[in-house]
Amino acid sequence: MSEMEQSRIKEINIGQEMRNSFMDYAMSVIVSRALPDVRDGLKPVHRRILFAMNELGMTPDKAYKKSARIVGEVIGKYHPHGDSAVYDTMVRMAQDFSYRYMLIDGHGNFGSIDGDAAAAMRYTEAKMSKISTELLRDINKDTIDYQDNYDGQEKEPVVLPARFPNLLVNGTSGIAVGMATNIPPHQLGEVIDAVQHLITDPDASVSDLMTHIPGPDFPTGAQILGMSGIRRAYETGRGTITLRAVARIEENSAGKSRIIVEEIPYQVNKARLVEKIAELVRDKKIDGITDLRDESDRNGMRIVIEVRRDVNANVLLNNLYKQTALQTTFGINLLALVDGQPKVLNLKQVLYHYLEHQKVVIRRRTEFDLRKAEARAHILEGLRIALDHLDQVISLIRASRTTEEARNGLMNNFQLSYEQAQAILDMRLQRLTGLEREKIENEYAELLQKIAELKAILADENKILAVISEELNEVKEKFNDKRRTEITIGEDLIEDEDLIPQEEVVITLTHSGYIKRLPVSTYRSQKRGGRGVTGMGTKENDFVEHLFVTNSHNFIMLFTNRGRVYRLKAYEVPALGRTALGTPVINLIQIEKEEYISAIIPVKEYIPDSYLFFATKEGIVKRTSLASFENIRRGGLFAINLRDEDELIGVRLTDGNQEIIMGTSQGMSIRFKETDVRMMGRTATGVKGITLRGGDKVIDMDIVNDDFDVMIVTSKGYGKRTPMSDYRIQTRGGVGIKTLNVTERNGNIVALKTVSSENDLMIVTVSGVIIRLNVNDISTMGRYTQGVRLIRIQDEEEVATVARIEVSEDEQSSEDQENLEENEAVNIEPQDTEE
Repeated sequence: MSEMEQSRIKEINIGQEMRNSFMDYAMSVIVSRALPDVRDGLKPVHRRILFAMNELGMTPDKAYKKSARIVGEVIGKYHPHGDSAVYDTMVRMAQDFSYRYMLIDGHGNFGSIDGDAAAAMRYTEAKMSKISTELLRDINKDTIDYQDNYDGQEKEPVVLPARFPNLLVNGTSGIAVGMATNIPPHQLGEVIDAVQHLITDPDASVSDLMTHIPGPDFPTGAQILGMSGIRRAYETGRGTITLRAVARIEENSAGKSRIIVEEIPYQVNKARLVEKIAELVRDKKIDGITDLRDESDRNGMRIVIEVRRDVNANVLLNNLYKQTALQTTFGINLLALVDGQPKVLNLKQVLYHYLEHQKVVIRRRTEFDLRKAEARAHILEGLRIALDHLDQVISLIRASRTTEEARNGLMNNFQLSYEQAQAILDMRLQRLTGLEREKIENEYAELLQKIAELKAILADENKILAVISEELNEVKEKFNDKRRTEITIGEDLIEDEDLIPQEEVVITLTHSGYIKRLPVSTYRSQKRGGRGVTGMGTKENDFVEHLFVTNSHNFIMLFTNRGRVYRLKAYEVPALGRTALGTPVINLIQIEKEEYISAIIPVKEYIPDSYLFFATKEGIVKRTSLASFENIRRGGLFAINLRDEDELIGVRLTDGNQEIIMGTSQGMSIRFKETDVRMMGRTATGVKGITLRGGDKVIDMDIVNDDFDVMIVTSKGYGKRTPMSDYRIQTRGGVGIKTLNVTERNGNIVALKTVSSENDLMIVTVSGVIIRLNVNDISTMGRYTQGVRLIRIQDEEEVATVARIEVSEDEQSSEDQENLEENEAVNIEPQDTEE
């Protein structure tokens, strides 16, 4: 090897060289390919496509041009990569299921939500969409910087003016080296409102901004379950949200159901989704589907799932959510380039950097307009001088042998600049008329006013912000639309309790398992004997079975007839309108087929020395510490071990030293001390509370209060109050004493409650009619009487359930002002809580 060759060899550390080379490659991918700029929300390829289309004049008011022409322009001048990469990007920008606000107006086959590929670029045509022109508005007014393209022969923009916050509005996703971004799309009007809020209040918190941007808004709609992931993402830049398809259950007159899916989660392939459902049915992992059809058309999405007659459609839908892409997660990662560096940003930082960009854009545009106005004013000043000395100017020009001599003469004789002198030489003779002279004067006056306004804007940042605010409102007025994605209360929102208002609510649950939440103010007190108001829409042969009042932040313990217990927060129960059917409780808790809720206990906290007292249909009772139920899994726990054919009919929360009163359907009752029942474990069976005679069953039980009365309500709407002193304490396990004279006229007992004068009763019939009565309006009678009519019910209708309600002071004072006869039926329509 020669000395020259040896001198050209350089020894390096291969590890260091690999590090340096890989770092160069990584930074190239990060900055030049995979990550968007925080200012315009675009990656280089998107920016280059839009810039090339703008340079080619492919604006919304022009005709469509072949996509191949656009791709050729982009790769030939700006983007040194494959044509398929550019065309695939173009295709996504033209898909209404990929972009919330499409940036390209495509003509031809640009693919489908089923995963069909777009036609080749030689077949499709495109032009800029109307909203994409807002990204490029004022680009020719020196609002942004340019850089050399890859071969140094052309100039391309570093960033676009972006007159709306595109990073949040359309979102983006990309995988760089060692990092990735995944920003969901948002509703345009909400994002602009948040920017406006930041303009007026620069110290606004993320929570303040979330009053305008509640969460992402996907082009395919669907539902977001819960706020926890959204809030975490907006505060830290990272979070995960759960997306669920919008589906409804239709039931025909024959009792057969079908599930209709109308919206699916973002980025889910519809054809693969249908294939997956079919595959689960074929592999017998999901049972009960008799037919599966995709009836989607140009009017919208519609996937029809026929359900076998003996299958609960709600259970089936839940299984589909668990096993298919009808429910997916979306990992939010707000990563973008800030001054060329990748940074994870929170919501406020994203909007702040956009606003700072707009300040630069408006300032540079104003400076451009000012330079242009001042240059024109300078020319007009020269023309005015020429018009004031017209004869001399004409003589000078006529006497000059060359243009240069004339120009120099004008500059020397009238102290004009080169530009002014040239403008005078270029002036046409028609400008010498009186009307033209007046136009010059008017234009000059307008320019002076415009120059003053532009200088005022540049001198005051508040005026720059005012211009930004005004132009954002113009964009919002042009392109705003309705939110597509609904944000609902999810299943795991404990950390978001501060977002849920604390209020008294009524929880209702029907016999068929439909549950809902209403404000307690929905119902106002009425007089006994009234016909009541419809408090809940029900299906045929369904009726409200459980109804109680609690705080929206309290726990709800749901006990089933089979002795299992589940737990929810009150706010997890969907809030629906007064006449709405409700949500199937099986969507909230995992109860089994033929299992239903027999008792609900609201619990604020698990206080020591608190107990749950259980009673069953066969007269068995049990006492267990509340602490035994502090950790209830999502799938529930066994609360009591039931004997064959027995069912749990009631549960009460006690302090361990109470007295219990139980009632049977045939008019018997027993009162005994709670301490007669020893403490037992969570899964114990219990001991006998009352001995039943043939055909009788326990219908209710309650805690004794000596200051309270015993309220009895029968199936035919009769009832009475009896003093607690009429019920002597007996030994647990006896046959008890008579509490009501049961006859064919008044019917069997359906409820036994302990009440005070400060209570109201809500009486619910099997058809869903509710009447609210004050206890004082119900007569006090002995144990052997039949009672008085409390609610007028139609033939073949019966009372289904009764709930005790505490009367607030406001309600009490309002009731005292009513001057009505005691037996007058007053039907007061409740306040409608539907939005």
